[in-house]
Amino acid sequence: MAGTTTMERAAHTNAAPVDQDVLIVGAGISGIGMAVHLQQYSPDRSFALLERRADLGGTWDLFRYPGIRSDSDMHTLGFVFEPWKHEKTIADGPAILEYLNRIVDERHIRERIRFDRKVVGADWDSAAARWTVTLENAAGATSTTTARWLYLGAGYYDYDEPFDANFTGREDFQGQIIHPQFWPKDLDYAGKRVVVIGSGATAVTIVPAMTDPVNGPGAAHVTMLQRTPTWYFIRPAKDAFANFLRKILPEELAYRITRFKNVRLQDIGFRRAREKPHKVREFLTRKLKAALGDRYDEQAFTPPYNPWEQRLCLVPDADFFEAMKRDKASVVTDHIERFDARGIQLKSGRRLDADIIVTATGLKLAVAGKIPVRVDGAPVDWSEHFYYKACMFSNVPNFSAVFGYLNASWTLRADIVAEYVCRVLNHMQATGTDVATPALADPATLTEENIFDFSSGYIQRSLHIMPKNADKLPWRLSQNYVQDRIDMKTGAIEDGVLTFGKASAVESAAPAELQAAE
Repeated sequence: MAGTTTMERAAHTNAAPVDQDVLIVGAGISGIGMAVHLQQYSPDRSFALLERRADLGGTWDLFRYPGIRSDSDMHTLGFVFEPWKHEKTIADGPAILEYLNRIVDERHIRERIRFDRKVVGADWDSAAARWTVTLENAAGATSTTTARWLYLGAGYYDYDEPFDANFTGREDFQGQIIHPQFWPKDLDYAGKRVVVIGSGATAVTIVPAMTDPVNGPGAAHVTMLQRTPTWYFIRPAKDAFANFLRKILPEELAYRITRFKNVRLQDIGFRRAREKPHKVREFLTRKLKAALGDRYDEQAFTPPYNPWEQRLCLVPDADFFEAMKRDKASVVTDHIERFDARGIQLKSGRRLDADIIVTATGLKLAVAGKIPVRVDGAPVDWSEHFYYKACMFSNVPNFSAVFGYLNASWTLRADIVAEYVCRVLNHMQATGTDVATPALADPATLTEENIFDFSSGYIQRSLHIMPKNADKLPWRLSQNYVQDRIDMKTGAIEDGVLTFGKASAVESAAPAELQAAE
């Protein structure tokens, strides 16, 4: 039935007509990637994108703090279908937004995006074999739209509320307190004393950016206050190998080779860290000592955990350490007793005076964009469902979502998930079916396993809301991109787990785990 419209396809089944075949929530990396994959692999499927913000870009449009940049190389954070053409492989936020905007304009996707549309509900009707999605616009008015398949590309953290560390006495501080997720426009920090609380990627980006004279008059001094040290990996912002290949090879071929190289190096580095952590600790420490010289402080740069038990913190061109060597930045390892009028009192007895305090204390995770999802009227509690093929969920029909890798670039997962969903959609069209459901009759037959074996606070704080993982495929969110790509690209669609049916054959009764949630 290639070339038929959504309405014409519905006429061949007992399914109710829909406004679009696929509804994509989120116009960031995941959503844009899915839109392009639909154009490439399922071109006769109609689709639309919903974006709660006034512009596209997701994370890269929301975060506006100084120096915002990728924490992965753009040859893997970039899409498989679109070469990264900039000289810098560790890219800043504006360059990433330019990349995304060029993609949606060249492929005529922008006209399919409905901006300022927040999804406030999603209801699956088995009898009609469709989703009804409730939207709210910027003025608060609601409307609905329908789709056969719902694809969530809304990311994994709470856009409305960051993690609040609840520091005692913060109401007493007479300066400014800022969270990076809500950075004020045109914040004046020239000549001011700044304390950045945190030691992750955000903090390590903000500190050198606020001291960089290239960005204008910088802060007088920026102190990074950390409770626990972080492992850092220093690399050039420009990939000499990639830029050399671009001079001698066609753009797409050079990109594919560099992407392959970087994926393999990431995989090797992660596995070596897990197999021989002491060797990786020694390697990273040698690099830090070389970068800092006599500024190296063992207490400040020796984490109590092994590399890759949390994400490595990328420092392009050692800019963070260069700021320290210029006496524009410093690191203090301590615990906060309380805020007071002039700054922060530490438990050691030391105090840090500040004009501005930046609370880079982490994100708050959210599952499915906090959207209330119901299947035949039964609310879906994601913590009671198992992942299927890293993108679908047990007994939830025609639904997929993207949760990026913890040990590699987000887009690597987004690419393979989008291609896999297109394979499922094409199989449904070829077999004349309307519904695809990862069927799990008895969850007790699976052995649960916590695959989020990262000690990062934002992960550990959110385990109770996350979908479940089993100890074997396909019921798990794997962290092995190389194997996942093979499995998702070549594995059988009809694997004995993913079931297919027509609207008239779909039972209205909720499966056992949904009934338990009622």
